[in-house]
Amino acid sequence: MMHGCQKCSRATSLLILALGVLFLLVDWSIWDFWGISWWSAILVIMGVTGLAKSGCSECQAMMKRK
Repeated sequence: MMHGCQKCSRATSLLILALGVLFLLVDWSIWDFWGISWWSAILVIMGVTGLAKSGCSECQAMMKRK
């Protein structure tokens, strides 16, 4: 999942970290947001980052080199 250029890998990591913190807050009963299950949120993030990486010229150049 962390394939791609440094910029896209960092953006993916930040999105996953933010999602993890949100679900940690839910687990601690500090914040309950929209009733989204964790697997739905992960699938959405995977889709968003996949679309972003497919449009990134740096990621496309890296994939052609492999």
